[in-house]
Amino acid sequence: MCKTAESPAITLVPMRASGEPVALSAESALHSDPAAVAVTAADCELTYAELDRWSNRLARMLLALGARPGARIVIADVPKLEAIVSRLAITKTGATPVPFTTETTSARADFGITTKEGRDRITDPARWLVLDDRSTLVQYLTGSDEPITDAELYLARKAS
Repeated sequence: MCKTAESPAITLVPMRASGEPVALSAESALHSDPAAVAVTAADCELTYAELDRWSNRLARMLLALGARPGARIVIADVPKLEAIVSRLAITKTGATPVPFTTETTSARADFGITTKEGRDRITDPARWLVLDDRSTLVQYLTGSDEPITDAELYLARKAS
C-alpha cells in the first residue's frame, strides 16, 4: 500500500550497490531489496515490490486492450506516480510508450492512458484507458499482481 511521503516532488530513487548509484531497473531492484523505496511522490512512496505489483496489474489490463510488441501507447495527463506505473506496465507488455502530442496522437498510438480530467481535455478520438473510471478501478483492484508470464504475452500477441 502507498505510504505517506515527505517530499513534495516525485523522485525515482536509484538502487545502490556497494554505495554506488545504479540505473533504475525493476528486476535488479526487486532481487536486491524489494522493500527499498523506488518512487516518491507528493503524498506517497512506493517500494520496488509495490511498483512491480502495481505495474503487473496495469500490464494485464493493457494486454487485454491489445498491448503487444510494436504497439504504441500514450500516457497523457496523469499524475506522476501513475505515469511511472503506466510506463513500467507498458514496457512489461513489450509495447512502446510514446509522447502525447495533440496533433499526432491517433496517428502515432494504438491507444492511451489518462484520467477523467485528462480525457475531458483531450480531443483525440483514440481509445483511452481512463485510470480513475469506476470500471477501470474495479478491474485494476481485482486483477492479479503476480508477474506477467510468457504465456500471457504469447496469448496477447496471438489475439492481436
